[in-house]
Amino acid sequence: MFTKVDKAGANPLRDVKNGSAREIFVQLDQAGFVVNASQNAEHLGVDLQSLLLMPHIADFALGDHQRQVTQYFQKVMAGEACECKLEFPVKMIGRPNEVELVDPDNAEKQQGHDQHWYSLTLRRLDCDAEHAVGALGALQSVQHKYVTPQLTHKGAINDPFTGLADRRSFVGSLTSSIAMNETVSTAILAIDGMRAIFMQYGQGTADEIRWGFARFLETMVEPHHSLAQIDDERFGVILPGMRPKEARAWAVDTLQVFSRLAMPATGSEPELSASAGIARADLSAEWTIRQAELGLVMARSAGGTQAAICQPHSCLSNGRTVERAMESVVERSAKRMP
Repeated sequence: MFTKVDKAGANPLRDVKNGSAREIFVQLDQAGFVVNASQNAEHLGVDLQSLLLMPHIADFALGDHQRQVTQYFQKVMAGEACECKLEFPVKMIGRPNEVELVDPDNAEKQQGHDQHWYSLTLRRLDCDAEHAVGALGALQSVQHKYVTPQLTHKGAINDPFTGLADRRSFVGSLTSSIAMNETVSTAILAIDGMRAIFMQYGQGTADEIRWGFARFLETMVEPHHSLAQIDDERFGVILPGMRPKEARAWAVDTLQVFSRLAMPATGSEPELSASAGIARADLSAEWTIRQAELGLVMARSAGGTQAAICQPHSCLSNGRTVERAMESVVERSAKRMP
């Protein structure tokens, strides 16, 4: 299917929304050079206002994939590939998580972890039945199809976006510490107001903040600490040898450093803040994480930029005690029924 434009030079993107952070629209001229792009094209390093020479669509592909993109564009312009699409790893120019392909001959081993895969769909723009003025393209992330969970030197599964250990790995490490009856505390940290940031600025900004916070936490933890990404907003740290008060002191120092880094040059209030919840590792990994998350809720309810320790009531710290209490309630209720 071809797209008809009223005249050469018209902007087919004028009615196209920016889409998600993973979907980028581009308009190409007859030779395949980018002449217009949706705003989120900045994720590929496209800033048309600052460029003297416009990039070719094939310039975004790595290595030999450039030739494939060029051939695909030529087929589209010749009317030979109307409904096809092409998947290839792109150059994440200007992105903070950019990883250069240093060994083109070893691309297969690097695929998924070191590369960012996108699918390209092109549609020819026709001025009339015989004359094409360019093409309209959509780039959409297909990274999930190529990512293979990577193992760190400790055997932990990495989150594909931040590179940190994921929740499953974190639970495994915490379970081992509890089984060995070690003195361990857990901290759950998160940026305050991430949901509001997402609603106001979009997924791209939220992702960059999350990525930056992950890198910050990496600089604050010690080699014997275990850092992981619990979910889209929360990060967990296992602190061996620390009691809750010591862990809280560590978290407070971490939050203060982050607050100073987020302080604007004008000296006004920080543009970003973070909070932390602390809990002693006990009973099980999931129990401990829930207690630390409750501490995070307490810290945020107190105004944020704080670290709070969750200390469960003694009657609630033993799962068997709660179970017996519930059995007793059910039994007594049954006896009261006529």
